[in-house]
Amino acid sequence: MNRLFGTDGVRGVVNKELDPEMVLRLAQAIGSFFDEGSRILVGRDSRVGGEMIKSLVIGGLISTGVKIYDAGLTPTPALQYVIAHEGFDGGVMITASHNPPEYNGIKVIDSDGIEVPREKEEVIEEYFFEKKFRRVPWRSLVHEATPYPYVNDIYVKAVLSHADKELIRSRGFKVVVDAANSVGALTSPRIARELGVKVISINASIDPLFPGRLPEPTVETLSETAKIVSNISADFGIAHDGDADRAIVIDDKGRVQWGDRTATILARYLADKHSDLPRRVFTAVSSSIIIEDVLKPMGIEVVWLKVGSIGISRALASQGGICGFEENGGFMYPLHHPVRDGGITLVLLLQMLAEYKCELSELFDELPQYYALKTKIPMPREVALTVVERVKEYFKNYRQVTIDGVKVIGRDFWILVRPSGTEPLLRIMIEAKDVEKANELLGIVKNLVKEVVPG
Repeated sequence: MNRLFGTDGVRGVVNKELDPEMVLRLAQAIGSFFDEGSRILVGRDSRVGGEMIKSLVIGGLISTGVKIYDAGLTPTPALQYVIAHEGFDGGVMITASHNPPEYNGIKVIDSDGIEVPREKEEVIEEYFFEKKFRRVPWRSLVHEATPYPYVNDIYVKAVLSHADKELIRSRGFKVVVDAANSVGALTSPRIARELGVKVISINASIDPLFPGRLPEPTVETLSETAKIVSNISADFGIAHDGDADRAIVIDDKGRVQWGDRTATILARYLADKHSDLPRRVFTAVSSSIIIEDVLKPMGIEVVWLKVGSIGISRALASQGGICGFEENGGFMYPLHHPVRDGGITLVLLLQMLAEYKCELSELFDELPQYYALKTKIPMPREVALTVVERVKEYFKNYRQVTIDGVKVIGRDFWILVRPSGTEPLLRIMIEAKDVEKANELLGIVKNLVKEVVPG
């Protein structure tokens, strides 16, 4: 069957892959998936075409007989939390998360506030491609979308409930919030302010062209933000993607810290704080082996999963654990809601630093140091899978995790070679204790690629 959903929702360039006809058809498929009369909450981020797409989505959903509530501009984790805790039957979030500005997308949220699992995506895809839409009688089309402007308020209150407000207030923190010109500006600065934090907001105007920086928070896109954190002696900075479900941290020394390093520190803190939680964490194979280096000696199991937040969220929700996370800054705290959430990440960092009474850089400096290399090579998925098999054979005497491509784990290095889930690419990630070893391993993998794809 044709594929419609990618790793996380349906995405494409606005008015190209994501044209009005396609959006309307998808909305009708989503509405037909939910039972007639279901209460569906719809929200969007600041991306270009967002209002157009929302109007098409609402129209298509109403035609199938579901009841629509319009949340307006809101972060994805806020919409997800409210769906789960305010009795909605599902939701639609209009966002392309971290993709370039010309992209937008559609996520389908289940009644538990987590994106629908793959088997439900397949049902929606079947409805879409076969045009199996439910059409209600004309007399049933008297209801319009009901405004529901409470989502951000409910979400902020819920996130703040996990903080010791007086303790955090007593520390006099100063924090930089980089909201990527999107909906994180509506919640994260507010969360910090209500905890008595001095907030310096940048890229905080809502603008679909993302004039401050690209919506994906990386070392490169956050270079200016990192300088600000360092120059004003902030305690740390936090930077969101387009829908504020990710949070990349900049420590007090102005160093951009990748998400799995931040997650390792938070997991260690939460394991001490909540001894009653199951002693396991869930993460994707793309995360660093640092996690095992730090957490295994504490008796914490690291469960490796395929790349993609939906699988991590659903494993965390069904099996229980301390947290779930991705290396890209997505952190999931089950005592709040088991989805990626940039707002709860901000609160947990403040709470941890208030309790530990230390600088964030000190905690990062305690972690093992690895040198990382990432690259990608264009090739069809079938060829990429052949390369994966060649890597498995070459490193057959090493520990391997084969749930998504192959992750080879050595004493002082790890390698991940996997086909992209969204593009015709082979992705290669390598970490080693020294840069020479990392480059040597990259050379080995590239030679294996050449054996499969000469030239």
